[in-house]
Order: sequence, then C-alpha cells, then structure tokens
Amino acid sequence: METTQFDADGPPRPREDPWLARSARSTLAEQLALRLAERIGQRLLAPGARLPSVRECARRHGVSPSTVVGAYDLLQARGLVVARPQRGFFVRDEERPATGQGQATRRAETEPARNSAPPRPAPVDATALIRSMFQAQDGLPAPGMGTLPEEWLDAGVLQRALRRVCARPESWLRYGDPAGDGSLRAALSRRLADLGVTAAPEQIVTTVGATHALDLVCRTVLQPGDAVLVDEPGWAVEYARLTRLGMRLLPVPRRGDGPDLTVLDALLREHRPRLYVTVSVLHNPTGGSLSPTAAHQVLQRAQAHDLLILEDDSYAWLAPLHATRLAQMDALRRTIYVSGFSKILTPQWRVGFLAAPPALAERLIDTKLIGTLTTPGPLEQAMAVCLDQGTLRRHAERVTARLDAARARTVRLAEEAGCRFVSPPAGLFGWLDVGTDTEPLAQALLDEGWLTAPGTLFLANRQPSTLMRVNFATSQDVRFWRRLQAHLERGG
Repeated sequence: METTQFDADGPPRPREDPWLARSARSTLAEQLALRLAERIGQRLLAPGARLPSVRECARRHGVSPSTVVGAYDLLQARGLVVARPQRGFFVRDEERPATGQGQATRRAETEPARNSAPPRPAPVDATALIRSMFQAQDGLPAPGMGTLPEEWLDAGVLQRALRRVCARPESWLRYGDPAGDGSLRAALSRRLADLGVTAAPEQIVTTVGATHALDLVCRTVLQPGDAVLVDEPGWAVEYARLTRLGMRLLPVPRRGDGPDLTVLDALLREHRPRLYVTVSVLHNPTGGSLSPTAAHQVLQRAQAHDLLILEDDSYAWLAPLHATRLAQMDALRRTIYVSGFSKILTPQWRVGFLAAPPALAERLIDTKLIGTLTTPGPLEQAMAVCLDQGTLRRHAERVTARLDAARARTVRLAEEAGCRFVSPPAGLFGWLDVGTDTEPLAQALLDEGWLTAPGTLFLANRQPSTLMRVNFATSQDVRFWRRLQAHLERGG
C-alpha cells in the first residue's frame, strides 16, 4: 500500500504506509479502526472532533472508501464515534449532555442578574494538546509544542544547584513553610524588583508550577457561577480549568497591544465579572505584549468596576525586563502576579509562584494548605541557588539569543510557504494564518508525524479557524513547511 512522502529535494514521492499492512492477520478496516481508537484514547482526537471525510481518510491512508466506512462502523459499534446525518462522524463527547448549552441555560435562569451571561458550550477539550505533547512523533520536531526543545535546556544548571542543596538536607525531615521556602521567596522578591514589581517575601507564595498558582487564585477569590474575563485567543488549559470550576467564561478579543476595550467595557457593564485572567507579556498564542497605554486603560477599568486582575507571566524569562506588566503599574493593589520556571529550565521542574496583596496572600496560603500542605522544599532551595548565583539569568540570555535566530528562520520559512503572521512575531510563539481550517489540517499532518496546534484549541468555544500556533524553536525544519505547503496547495 502506498501513501506519499515529501522529499526535501523534490516533489512528493510514494512510500509504504508503516501503519497498515495487507499481509497482517487483521483486515485493513480493523487496522485503521485500531489506529483511530488509539488516538481517541490518547486524546489526540478530542471529544467532539470531526473525523476526516470518508474520501479524505481513504486518500490519506491509500485505502478504498469502503475500507474507511468499515473502520468508522467498527468505531461506532464500540461507542467511540457517532454519525451525524449530512455532517459526518464525530468523536463521542460523553460530557456534552451534562455540561452543554441546556445546563448553562438552566443555570443562567436561576442566577442573579449580575451573573447572567449568554449560555456558552464547554470549551474544546484542552487535554488533547497536552496529552499529544507526551506522544512520540517519529522523531520529527513538533511545531505545536508549548516548550523549548530539550537540546536547548541546560541540565547542568539544575544538577549543580541540587548538589549544593543536597549537602545540607537537614530541613528535608519536616514540613516546609506553607508559604514556600524562605530563601526562594527572598530571591523571587529581588527578581520581581528587577521587573519593577515591588513584592516583599511575605507577599509571595510558591506553587507546583504556574498552573497551580492560577488554580489557587481562582479557588480563593471565585465562587461557582462567577463570570470571569479571559483573553481570546488564549490558553486552552485555562479555559477548561475555569469551566470545570463552574465559572462562566467571558472572552475578550486580544489585539496586538492589548484587549479590545470596547468589548471589555460592554462585558464589565453587563456581567460585573470578579476576575480578569490575562497575559501582559508575550501572550500565548499571539506573541503580543501589552502597551503602557493599554495597561493604564485596563487598570482604570479594574478600579472602576472592582475587578481583580490575574496576570500570567509564564514567559517572563524570554522577555525584556522593561516590558510593561500590570503588576508593576498597579503595585499589586488589584493585580495578582503569577509566573514559573518550566518554560525556561525544564517542564518537569514544577516550581511556580504568585505575588499578591498582603491580605490576599494569607488567604492563598490557606487554600494551598488545603490542597497540597506545602511544596517541595529541595526543589525550591535549588531554584533559589539558580537565581542567586545568576546561572538562570545567564542561561536565559543564551536561550533568548538562540530563539531570536530561530524566529527569524521560521518566519522566513512560513512566508515562503504562503502563510501570514497576524501579529508581529515575538517570543516563543507565532500566530499564523494559513488560509484553511487548521483542525482537519492538523490531523492530516499528524498522520505524517507532525504535531501542530490548530487555532480552535485557543478559542473559548470550538469553531473553525484558519489560524495555527507555531513554536519558533521547533518549527525550523524545512520539511514541515514543504508538507504544509503541499497540503495547502491541495486544498487542505
């Protein structure tokens, strides 16, 4: 059986499909059904996702349409997919009846007017992208990854810091300070001062990564049914997390230099939200940063509407120190600042933190105690060593220089492939318009081993999008852009 492989020096050429074999004991339909079932189980095909059309799936895998129909029938018999007349086959979404529009409508009818909001279906299952990051992609770079490549990271920075900490393990024999290791909080206070953010160690609480910090804040200041402003496009995990906590998402369109203030004003007047979760610097996925003027206007509205702002600065180490941050301009009066180290050191080193107004910091510590008691002291002590000795700063300087070069190369390759960046390329991510629905395109590329991040993952509600997030550090392989271009020329 033949599919196609793109040769770096020429046009597509046939190759043998490694997944389906006519000589196998099972039929081609059974093999195809098994492969798709594995993707559904791994959440590489998210609940609610549409499977390729019969004709498209047959073309991709070099089989007959009847083989695809047989595979889809097997998946339907196993309860993994549902057929919708005139629309095709979709991955079954078990939660849809329980969390869909009907439930949102009933809840809106019984809530006070201040919490009324248009019913919105649950966001796309964000775990699809996260789970896919743990799946091997045949050794190919993954343009959809959310982290730096392994070869860019410096394990020696962590090893040296850990060796120093391991020389004095006495403190490991008891619970640590619920607020976090004192040496790390002192080092973080100095780091924040470099960013222009004044925060005493007592205002800082350490967490198990920045995601945990975001969760602590929401569990402390919100109640189920509260309306929450979020950037759109934005981080899919944040949408899903807030929705599962029972919050109602109010998406605010994100422009190049900040939020759409007209939409923000309307949502503030109509829904009186309690919290705005936003990214000021190197926004994910657009790469944009807040301008001083936009920051000032957002803070004015926060004061007028009694709004708390949760500022996610996860990519702080990839940005200039002088970049505009709300916590800097607000002096942590209405802003809670969140950041971490997984984006610059290693994804597995789950150390994050938040800085908050003093009174709120104590409440956040109480919430942390209920959930995790404390956080790992040895890891936090090693992080303090990295900060105090300047090794983390020097590592970040090397990474940003390398990222600048990678970004320039990726931009050139993307433009040569006929794609367009919808915001100026900056930081780790680019927000790319390819001119066709990127969700089916992502599945077609995944068949060839290329993991991508389609635009629908970054929207509060599933809808077709021609946009795609690319990681500048993992998108430098010319083979990917040639394969993408080939799909686009073929019509997606």
